Amino acid sequence: MDDCHGGRDTMQQAARAAGKSESLDRLLTDYPRGPHDQPQSMCPAFGSLRVGLRMRRTATILSGSACCVYGLTFTSHFYGAKRTVGYVPFNSETLVRGQLYEDIRNAVFETAKPENYDAVVVINLCVPTASGVPLDRLPKTIDGVRIIGIDVPGFGVPTHAEAKDVLAGAMLRYARQEVEAGPVARPRAVADLPTITLIGELFPADPIGIGALLAPMGLAVGPQVPSREWRDLYGALDCAAAAAIHPFYTASIREMLASGRRVIGSGPVGEEGTADWLEAVAAATGISAGPAKAHALPLIRAAIGENQIDARVTVSGYEGSELLVARLLIEAGADVPYVGTACPKTEWSEPDRAWLAAQGTHVQYRASLEQDIAAMQDARPDLAVGTTPLVQKAKALGIPALYFTNMVSARPLFGAAGAGALAAIVAAQTKGRERFGRMVSFFNGVGTGETAGYGWKDIPKDPPGSKDRYRKAREAKAKATVAVGS
Repeated sequence: MDDCHGGRDTMQQAARAAGKSESLDRLLTDYPRGPHDQPQSMCPAFGSLRVGLRMRRTATILSGSACCVYGLTFTSHFYGAKRTVGYVPFNSETLVRGQLYEDIRNAVFETAKPENYDAVVVINLCVPTASGVPLDRLPKTIDGVRIIGIDVPGFGVPTHAEAKDVLAGAMLRYARQEVEAGPVARPRAVADLPTITLIGELFPADPIGIGALLAPMGLAVGPQVPSREWRDLYGALDCAAAAAIHPFYTASIREMLASGRRVIGSGPVGEEGTADWLEAVAAATGISAGPAKAHALPLIRAAIGENQIDARVTVSGYEGSELLVARLLIEAGADVPYVGTACPKTEWSEPDRAWLAAQGTHVQYRASLEQDIAAMQDARPDLAVGTTPLVQKAKALGIPALYFTNMVSARPLFGAAGAGALAAIVAAQTKGRERFGRMVSFFNGVGTGETAGYGWKDIPKDPPGSKDRYRKAREAKAKATVAVGS
């Protein structure tokens, strides 16, 4: 973003001068930065785009530079979203004259057909945000179709994980105001029991597992946030309590609190974590956790006993569940000296941070790639779990490594199923350490530095006299430039 648009500070100043101070202040409050500039993540707007693309009867329109839109739509197709993404193009003239806003407005009116959509989402990327394109002036509804405009600039939202919350929170706010105004549509599925709303994108089997944990308490799992369709938002708000499984959903949590619901942190991970979480549910709902603990804890204890992990593991990522994964690894016997997450510290992750600190684990919020790599090199783990560049670095050092998003987030985490999910993969990967060592030794020095590239064995040498020719060419060019300027 810095190379394309002149730098974060310049963009922020332009956005404030264009009337976006309130929007930026809200983003900076909800998603505070860490001691360094910004985590190295994909374009944050992908998070909001992902939430919209996963919802039924929801259209998404992007407003931003063509290169940014191309990258975002490419990523959405990579993730298998078979949905159309709208795009309103612009140039310097339409941006300066204010025509871009009119083009967006026209696109919204063309798209907002009640037979096709319940909602139309418009997302301002960096340049329209910095230019002050006023999405808040769009109609709130067109023929019954809800219109939601949000600013998701890379200079205002640190990670794509938090950008999920930008849209999820905006939708919850809209839905909450609809509920307060009068009757709303009945959600597609309504539980017969009081529900717990889970906040965060979870592995598909996890809500089922959490539902089994809650059943002895006479509770059920309600619709999740982010939701899959608009009516689910009403069901999510109509809960006995909300659980911030992913603790960085600040805007969504704010809307739950505004609707009078209590919010609990952490998650039912491992034996001790499950016991603590069920007690927190009990405190929020006034229902005893005794039967649920008596049913679940022996099963989790047995699963952990059968799936012990004898390994030193470092954990890092940008999903928001890194602390929960570390807790489960430690309960299963692993030594976890370091956990890094690109997400910020919030009160909803404090139970996990405190528990990990008591086990001697260092937790780094807003972790940079450099911090994660330094921790891995210092710890020399049997397995490094992290982002793609960290995995690449680990394997170059001969350390077995796993990509957190594809390999860990794609497995159950909670209840007895979660207790047994990680042991097999950790064991399989750590067995390969000797093989990695042989590979590193065999390929030592090959394809690195000046010998990188196919076929190079020695450091390339400049042709005779080339440096003199290049020097003379530069001097001639400099003289020509001076002559033209004079």
